[in-house]
Amino acid sequence: MSKLRPARSVRGIHSQSWARYSVKKPKKNYIKSLPHTSLIVFNMGLNRPTYDTLYTLSSDQDVQLRSNALEAARQVANKHLERELVNNYYLTVVTYPHNVIREKKRATGAGADRLSQGMSLSFGSPSSICARVKRGQVILRLRALASSKDVARSALKRAASKLSGTYTISMAPVAKTS
Repeated sequence: MSKLRPARSVRGIHSQSWARYSVKKPKKNYIKSLPHTSLIVFNMGLNRPTYDTLYTLSSDQDVQLRSNALEAARQVANKHLERELVNNYYLTVVTYPHNVIREKKRATGAGADRLSQGMSLSFGSPSSICARVKRGQVILRLRALASSKDVARSALKRAASKLSGTYTISMAPVAKTS
């Protein structure tokens, strides 16, 4: 896998979304080859109706989150919950990365100025995939018991540390459905 640029280079939402990829009509694609997503698992834990509290991690600002950052956040939260609660939780990744990030490859080292002289503001090639998150949008949703409040908040705080931007952890009772 190629080396990724820092998240600060892609976390801002500055231009329109490039997400048009069609299997049925490939001639209508803006993107000819879709980069793979690192995020594959979206639901973890056991889905039980006995959970009485819903914890959410929501964004405080508009930001783009790469799929590998979402995967890192999911892994660190799930690992902490699995160690502390042992299948007494249900964690869901709500956002889905669908926006394609394009990068213009640049040469570095001696003589790079001659090799990298190309079109300025060029379009670039697809390099990775990300999710566009709006202010207030939920990224992770965790259902657990109210008695495990400290563990749940700690897990979501660890997940937020893997993502660009600032986040809010909120807690609410789960609505009972009959």
